[in-house]
Amino acid sequence: MDFGAQDEVVRFLASLEGGAERIVTTHISVVALCGTHAYKLKKAVVFSYLDFSTPSRRWEMCEREAMLNKSFAPELYLGAHRVTRERDGRLALDGAGEMIDAVVVMRRFADEDLFEQIAKKDGRLTPAMVEALARRVAKTHDEAAPDYNKGGAAAMRRTLNDTALSLRNAAAASAEHIDTLVARLNGVLDAQGALLDARKARGKVRRCHGDLTLRNICLFEGAPTLFDCLEFDDEIATIDVLYDVSFLLMDLWRVGAFGCSNLALNRYLDARDETDGLPLLPFFMSLRAAIRAHVEASQQNAERARLYFDLAMTLLAPAKTAVIAIGGLSGSGKSSVAAALAPVVGCPPGARVINSDRIRKRLFGVAPTARLPQEAYASAVSAQVYGEMFDVAARTAALGWPVIVDAVFDRFQDREAIKAAAEGAQALFFGAWLDLDLDRRAARVDARVNDVSDATRDVLETQMEKATGEIEWLQIDASKDTATIAAQIGKAFEFRHASTSQE
Repeated sequence: MDFGAQDEVVRFLASLEGGAERIVTTHISVVALCGTHAYKLKKAVVFSYLDFSTPSRRWEMCEREAMLNKSFAPELYLGAHRVTRERDGRLALDGAGEMIDAVVVMRRFADEDLFEQIAKKDGRLTPAMVEALARRVAKTHDEAAPDYNKGGAAAMRRTLNDTALSLRNAAAASAEHIDTLVARLNGVLDAQGALLDARKARGKVRRCHGDLTLRNICLFEGAPTLFDCLEFDDEIATIDVLYDVSFLLMDLWRVGAFGCSNLALNRYLDARDETDGLPLLPFFMSLRAAIRAHVEASQQNAERARLYFDLAMTLLAPAKTAVIAIGGLSGSGKSSVAAALAPVVGCPPGARVINSDRIRKRLFGVAPTARLPQEAYASAVSAQVYGEMFDVAARTAALGWPVIVDAVFDRFQDREAIKAAAEGAQALFFGAWLDLDLDRRAARVDARVNDVSDATRDVLETQMEKATGEIEWLQIDASKDTATIAAQIGKAFEFRHASTSQE
């Protein structure tokens, strides 16, 4: 059955619930948005990676899609339904006649609640949304069983080869540019093959969502919700968990939500320690963009294909190893500055941010915004927190990935320890101290709502009584706005980096 023969089915679906408000077409599906439901029909197409050529095959895939997505969005998916031809010649859903096609039925959500739309509106994509989304993705990976038979370097080589062929067949860019991108990707894959196989052996390959673009994430009943997972090929969907999350990171970067892309990475890593896989991110993100380039080109969307292809080239930029420490007394704005600086340090999606307050909350098994009792701030606990912070910073930097460490650092020995951690990892060290008077710091602390820090006015006053010793880091007036401070640190860091490189 060719796709033209499905026109009757499309007209039938468009007539349901008083008529479709809109028909959405992708390269493999047609979705009729009708009233309170969406009816998703699979096109009668065959590609190298899928076969929807027959009604029975499409029924099988509809059942599979509904089943798999129940684990991601049970509140959205209502199941697979048969399209039948009745005795009078009319079509019906789950009638007594012969099945001629199949659909997946879902509850509808508002168009503006698709993350693709949310990300395009200034201020609508909030840090809270991104954090909840990153935790949700991490949870799906936690719940998926490791697969020790799929994935690894060989699987990524097959994916890259298939993508290269698809790019050429779809003429997603000039032959010369495609050859250049593919050669660069192959070079990185050659260098990182052992890491891919090691992660496979450690259980990092799992049956994932597989298609985590902003078009497959929505805000449903106030919560970020993943839908439309990759159902047609277990081989393609059983992947390194970082390759799965890289689709989201790439797509956020594509729409210019650089801070959100970095935030998603950091909150995901807070939930799952995938630090060892960070060197794979440029390859993963670039390959994801290349895949989208050939999809867009195959749909005759030349401009979108070009944008994705150019992004794929950009995302292969090498990382710069460094440890940047941002210190200052509570209320000086360290965390805000770290978040603003992180996306512009190194290659996309930016630096790993390590925050002492988040480590402390995790050690006590509470949510980041939950308040801890005073005994959680005893000297022995703080020593444990800082020790872990130094260790993670050193491990991350040793992999060639930049790190921003956000903590008070009011003790000389802690400042020396983070510098030593950087030196041990053979990474450039840069320290910045944010200076702000007590009144303004107190005003900031009073204004906090659902904050990770537990600092109070009493804590601020106690800190003022401690001797910090001579602070040799770059000292910054923290009364300036966050963007200005981040830019000042970034400029000074780049100057230090350039000077060191010339030595």
